[in-house]
Amino acid sequence: MKNHLLIFLYLLLSGCNSSEKKWIPYDESYEITNNKTHSLERMQFKLIQSKFNDKNIWFSELDNYLKDFSEDDYEKLKPLIIEKDIPSIQTNIIQKKLTYEKLVLFYLFRIKKIEFNKNTYLNSIISLNPNIVLEARKKDKIKPESIYSLHGIPILLKDNINFDGLPTTAGAEILKNNIADDSFVVKKLKESGAVILGKTNLSEWAYYFCVGCPLGYSAIGGQTLNPYGRKEFESGGSSSGSGAAISANLSSVSLGSETSGSILSPSSLNSIVGLKPTIGLVSRTGIIPISNTLDTSGPMTKNVIDNVIVFNSIMGFDQDDSHSKNKINIKYNEIINSSLKDKRLGVFKSLLNDSLYLKTIEDIRRAGGIIIEFEPPKINFLGFRKILDVEMKNELPKYLSTYFKDNMNIKNISDIINYNLQDSLNRSPYGQKIFEGIVSDNTGKEEFKKLKVRLKKEGERYFNESLKKYSLDAILSINNYHAAYAAAAYYPCLTVPMGYNKNGLPSNLTFISSSFEENKLYQLGFAYEKLSNKRVAPF
Repeated sequence: MKNHLLIFLYLLLSGCNSSEKKWIPYDESYEITNNKTHSLERMQFKLIQSKFNDKNIWFSELDNYLKDFSEDDYEKLKPLIIEKDIPSIQTNIIQKKLTYEKLVLFYLFRIKKIEFNKNTYLNSIISLNPNIVLEARKKDKIKPESIYSLHGIPILLKDNINFDGLPTTAGAEILKNNIADDSFVVKKLKESGAVILGKTNLSEWAYYFCVGCPLGYSAIGGQTLNPYGRKEFESGGSSSGSGAAISANLSSVSLGSETSGSILSPSSLNSIVGLKPTIGLVSRTGIIPISNTLDTSGPMTKNVIDNVIVFNSIMGFDQDDSHSKNKINIKYNEIINSSLKDKRLGVFKSLLNDSLYLKTIEDIRRAGGIIIEFEPPKINFLGFRKILDVEMKNELPKYLSTYFKDNMNIKNISDIINYNLQDSLNRSPYGQKIFEGIVSDNTGKEEFKKLKVRLKKEGERYFNESLKKYSLDAILSINNYHAAYAAAAYYPCLTVPMGYNKNGLPSNLTFISSSFEENKLYQLGFAYEKLSNKRVAPF
């Protein structure tokens, strides 16, 4: 957290009218040269600023609304909004201390304050909804039915999720004009009364594009930076912008997506709460795919209760999704009144050398939790990435033919590779080796079927031997350490802030249990959050 005070001072001093601020690209060569000595090769950036995204366009239709919103307005609203959960915000709305319009203006002002300052920007945002203020005004005409309602709450979407009002790019320059119909999850959000604030940056093509490239880089969005250490810490991937934006309080809540670790990783590295749901509980229709078997969307929030509210809103059966399942029952009272007492929790013996994990386990034990140390079985997990290769090769062309209306004759991954080669320095500066590997893959149908069956069984066995043997309520992991095994098993994971390492890097405790056990995970996560209260805002 070395740069926290510096960022805070920059924000404090940047008090001019937000509508007057303009983004001016600058020479970043010094920063890139400086990062060449970074100990992590992935952090040795080639580009930071986007070559294809003019931030000023975001506000071309929004600046007019910000003309009468001052620094004083912003400061007065901060105690009502910063780090506040949805129930608190809705209470302030009901008590007429706040309006949805002011909530939106606050976030727009803050986005400009942070993302338009060369010393603080995070590249967490890709685009903003030009109609967001008008939509918020409409929401102000109706009060929420409950403090657990998404009515009027601004939400950011990872930019692989279709929203009719903005391009859906997956961070790729080739999709910069891809205006597509609302995804199923966006329809569910709208039914719940949420307003879409904008789109967040991501690792291009959900980090299934280049090998060894930085987490959080995309041609459209540039390099996502971690608010706890800009250019010092990784931002996580692939839902990088969602993690950074929510951590920095640029919106109330966000949606990410995960195939294997893409919600858990950025949630952990940005000290927020992320849920990777059971496959099928959240529709994938209208989300740019990697794997029909493993893909899911999920909420990314600053706290557990907001996560519950968003998840409860986006679930629902979708006849167009072959894996879709009916909504499960989320019980708010059970979550809010939950306790760790007598809960049986499995911990990996191999992780006990992590000081934060060890201290967390001790805290849970003191709170009455029953801790069982275990070693997982050795499993045959060879070929996991083959699922992603085969399914992206087949699923991405289906998405393009259904949604992509541009007259570019782009039908498959080979076409995308060839397009990027026309300007590889800007469109694919880190190469496109994963895409090239997908094209050359020749896995047969029978081999692929057997592979999927084996990996699902092995993923389940990895957790089930201990879950059943010790009658565990959940298994405790760190960050996204066991994301691939949970993905293969279709098991849900909830990650909650656990603290910060000595150098300031955030770390999370991740709860894993069997399919459709989200209600149990939320109870455990809420009880742990209440006990520990470890999240500290980056600035």
